[in-house]
Amino acid sequence: MATFRAEVFQNEFLPDGGTDVHAIVTVSAEGVGGAATTGGGVAEIIMIDTSGSMTGPMLAAAKHAAQVAVDHIPDGTWFAIVSGSHVAQRVFPYPNAPVAIVQMEPAAREEAKRAVSRLGAQGGTAMSTWLRLADQIFATQPAATQRHAILLTDGKNESEPRAQLTSTIQAVTGRFQCDARGVGERWQVDELREIATALLGTVELIADPADIARDFQSLLRTSLSRGVADAQLRVWTPQGGQVLFVRQVAPTVEDLTSRRTAVTPLIGAYPTGAWADESRDYHVAVRVPSKNVGAEQLAARVQVAVADEVVASGLVKAAWSDDASLTARISPEVAHYTGQAELASVIQEGLAAKAAGDEATATVKLGRAVQLAAETGNDEATSKLRRVVEIDDEEHGTVRLKRGASRLDEMALDTASTKTSRVRR
Repeated sequence: MATFRAEVFQNEFLPDGGTDVHAIVTVSAEGVGGAATTGGGVAEIIMIDTSGSMTGPMLAAAKHAAQVAVDHIPDGTWFAIVSGSHVAQRVFPYPNAPVAIVQMEPAAREEAKRAVSRLGAQGGTAMSTWLRLADQIFATQPAATQRHAILLTDGKNESEPRAQLTSTIQAVTGRFQCDARGVGERWQVDELREIATALLGTVELIADPADIARDFQSLLRTSLSRGVADAQLRVWTPQGGQVLFVRQVAPTVEDLTSRRTAVTPLIGAYPTGAWADESRDYHVAVRVPSKNVGAEQLAARVQVAVADEVVASGLVKAAWSDDASLTARISPEVAHYTGQAELASVIQEGLAAKAAGDEATATVKLGRAVQLAAETGNDEATSKLRRVVEIDDEEHGTVRLKRGASRLDEMALDTASTKTSRVRR
């Protein structure tokens, strides 16, 4: 049986007149078990870019990866395969089939691999059509409550306005989770990040097409290890209180603030998606009316809910004091993840400035990123930054843009910008 725990890390003391309370909430799940594929509650869809740019070795690698993925989908799992260009088409089950999605079994597995082998490349790229078709397919099997998709592309979303993609993402948000992968150097990180962030997935660069199959296997392994299809983070604040923000801060930075749905006037629910045996950290910030020195109150109650049942709870407290030695302390956990969130922002802003030709801003932003990565112990970020800048002084963030830095190195830094290092306790 799955067990969830919520631990709160904070400095509860506020100075006279203080109103803002910050806490890191670590949510851990144990005994979750794998996804219930035999019961028909799990569905997987693979979306493969088959636009005109996916030719030769690129398409061959994508087809091989899809076939390998099909081999790793367990019997009983609902599945379908979508071919995406400027239009989306269901490849398997075949377009003329009476059903849009089938349960995996040996005959279906072999037929699906044959369907993938016939894929060809032509047309443009309109990813909104891929997402819309995936949503329509998932909807035909309401019993499958755990819905996961993989999207693979090698290019820009050039066959439709960006607003069309955004509106479609908004329309399908909350209906399935999606991991997005870009292969090669011609795709746009911000487009796939928008998809993955909204659909509670991940975005990654696959520099070498030969690595697509390995990545697909890893994605499926992770998806199928999640025995809890969906969990909510619920935040209660007292009358007169206000949630400033709710962010996932580990293993990646994801701002959940705008995703709030009301449970009651005082309780908001934030989606966290499916869970395996794992732990995640959340930064919760609330504002409460100031009270007299010596007063104490509950500033927030943070709960984990599965199927509308509260399975874990943690308390965020506030206590007003005139003792500066208490109020001046910053929780190490809060400080660490505040730096990690800033790190993600300055990397993305620095790379955007560099792409726009603003080298001065890019240098300042990426210098600050080097400084933050060192302060928070994010060695992966430091390693990727060294491929883009020459570091003269890590402590003070003094850097020079590296001439001849490759597009792939910049994309690797961008896609990894939201990955965080866990706080050392």
